[in-house]
Amino acid sequence: MVQKMPVLFIGHGSPMNAIEKNEFSSSWERLAGIIPRPRAILCISAHWLKEGSAVTAMARPKTIHDFYGFPAKLYKARYPAKGSLSLAKEIKRSVKTVNVDLDHEWGLDHGTWSVLRNMYPKADIPVVQLSLDYQLSLDKVFRIGKELGKLRKKGILIIGSGNLVHNLMVMREGKPYSWAVEFDNIVKNNLARKDYGSMINYTKYPSSASAHPTNDHYIPLIYVIGAALGEKPKFFNEKIVYGSVSMRCAVFGI
Repeated sequence: MVQKMPVLFIGHGSPMNAIEKNEFSSSWERLAGIIPRPRAILCISAHWLKEGSAVTAMARPKTIHDFYGFPAKLYKARYPAKGSLSLAKEIKRSVKTVNVDLDHEWGLDHGTWSVLRNMYPKADIPVVQLSLDYQLSLDKVFRIGKELGKLRKKGILIIGSGNLVHNLMVMREGKPYSWAVEFDNIVKNNLARKDYGSMINYTKYPSSASAHPTNDHYIPLIYVIGAALGEKPKFFNEKIVYGSVSMRCAVFGI
């Protein structure tokens, strides 16, 4: 009997979290010891944004170093997890809202491997990534999340990796901006209330414009709340760093 898997939203923050031992990476490591061990992992990362929906389908997805200006040690890091063509095909069949293409080019970007390197350092669980289609309405994203939620009963761990507040243009040392705190709390409260409509229509909040100049780091949350429909979150890493990046994470289904 396969145990139904939880759903995770991970605020992944800096790529350095992949190799640093800190409060965030340590909490991801602890989380892996609490939840059931997955048969495979589906990650929806803020860093694969394209036209159309696609899922990685190669046997050995490459480790993508999609950042610049970091120490050489980070560029040497690899996450050699296997892919899963069978899971990719299962995702393609499960999603009815849009067509999902099988991709053989992308790999695992840092929104995925910086987290998984801490959760499952042996890289011994198959991993696939689903792209973010920048043309899709968030209503459709939510529906796709609901369709993906069925995979949880088959031992698939679904992870949305982004940040609830993400504005790199105004990063600073010291205390968080008031709008960052405000929007982070708005989303937290809406998650606790299961107010899906307000999360889908998040731009109605004035602070959203500063919290998300672009919505790539917010979209993974909408997949997650679709997959976790009806479940209340448990929060951790409730901290804003660099003034404008929320590291808040949420786990549903435990």
